Amino acid sequence: MSRLVQRTPERLLRRAVTNTVEQHSEALRERGQLDRRGFMRLMGLGLVAPLVAACNATGSPGTQKLLNAVGAQNEKLERWLLAQSGRSDMVANRIAVAGDAFPSYFISDVVPVWNTDMRGAWALEITGAVRTPLRLTHDQLASLATQTQRVHHYCVEGWNAVAEFQGVPFSKLAAMAQPTADAGYVDFASFDTNYHESWDIESTMHPQTLIVVAKDGKALSPAYGAPARVHSPIKLGYKNTKYLTRIVFMPKPNGGYWSDEGYEWFGGT
Repeated sequence: MSRLVQRTPERLLRRAVTNTVEQHSEALRERGQLDRRGFMRLMGLGLVAPLVAACNATGSPGTQKLLNAVGAQNEKLERWLLAQSGRSDMVANRIAVAGDAFPSYFISDVVPVWNTDMRGAWALEITGAVRTPLRLTHDQLASLATQTQRVHHYCVEGWNAVAEFQGVPFSKLAAMAQPTADAGYVDFASFDTNYHESWDIESTMHPQTLIVVAKDGKALSPAYGAPARVHSPIKLGYKNTKYLTRIVFMPKPNGGYWSDEGYEWFGGT
């Protein structure tokens, strides 16, 4: 009886995996972004499931081993999907932004606000595996914020909202900092109780990944991550660190606030 109970989560997971693979492949085929060879490769990957993002997954050693394997395969799949699709998530101007109805989220007890009296003037540091470390004031960052995009924000809890973000393409900042050849990952660190999340460098270089300084035509407010935040519609909400203070290029990933709690590390949409 105990063996049957232990295997039940695995059977459910495998069933969900199959459904997820089919959904991903059919969606790409409908958009004309996946040929027959790509379709067969996607189906052959087998063990893939965004549901691995469920927090604090527990179970038998066999179940945990399966979850770990699924997580590794899921990351491989999401990296491949990102490279294959080349998609842009743009929302038509006729679609209204969520405005103040856009949910605000932070982990501190109160809304984080940068206190210049205690901390001095805010600046964004770009460091780590780079040839040219940078320290940008808010005015300097804002002067580089030339890209505006109306996009979806996708939450791991299942909701999404539309916002118009203005910011600096991350690729522009990377070009200024000149990452070294071994810089395969980037960590986005925050002053919101030391919140951080690391990304694969390919996702940071996506043309819609921005270091945001304005939302819906106005400077970011504290509720939405002021003075600056990272945002890209290709990543789930928890990966889009707000209240930025530091960007670190790294040879290896270093997890993240929610990733370390069991959420999927890659966090792609």
